[in-house]
Amino acid sequence: MAINLQKGQRINIGLNKITIGLGWDPNDGTGYAFDLDASAFMLDDKRLIPAEGFFVFYGNADSDDISLHHSGDDPTGGNSDGGDDESIKVDLSLVDDRVQEILFVVTIHEAQQRRQTFGQVRNSYIRIVDDANGQEIARYELGEDFSIETAVEFGRLYKRNDQWKFEASGIGYREDLAFFLSRHFKGQIIK
Repeated sequence: MAINLQKGQRINIGLNKITIGLGWDPNDGTGYAFDLDASAFMLDDKRLIPAEGFFVFYGNADSDDISLHHSGDDPTGGNSDGGDDESIKVDLSLVDDRVQEILFVVTIHEAQQRRQTFGQVRNSYIRIVDDANGQEIARYELGEDFSIETAVEFGRLYKRNDQWKFEASGIGYREDLAFFLSRHFKGQIIK
């Protein structure tokens, strides 16, 4: 039976091969399709991306160490009916030794131009699925009303004492993907 996580709650993972699934339903009548983008930032002990290939999103589907694989972009939230719209497969046994944390962020593509916020999104969640049997082991539903936010840090996998744990974050921002890159990557950012 899956654990329903609360904001800030942490659980031990205890598995190597998992899928991080993200889903959402846009509210009707907003004028534009909602293009929510899931991204993963693989961070070192200084909370920085060690190299460009450790930022995984629809434009870079596989991490350099091949531990993460992004399912691809869903520009409308219509890839599923009640299921995951975007997912990131994770093999924790392959994660580069420099990586101590994997941060999962969802941003709204062109949120400013389209005047879209998470307040116009319904049923958004992040879940962890055991790849061995397809069973959902944990789910975090974004129940809070992020009425003005355009980006949400949903959750993070982090390593403590050589064991991976997951924390449900639920932190909203009025920012775009470039904000997270500037915060966690010291190389050149191409917009």
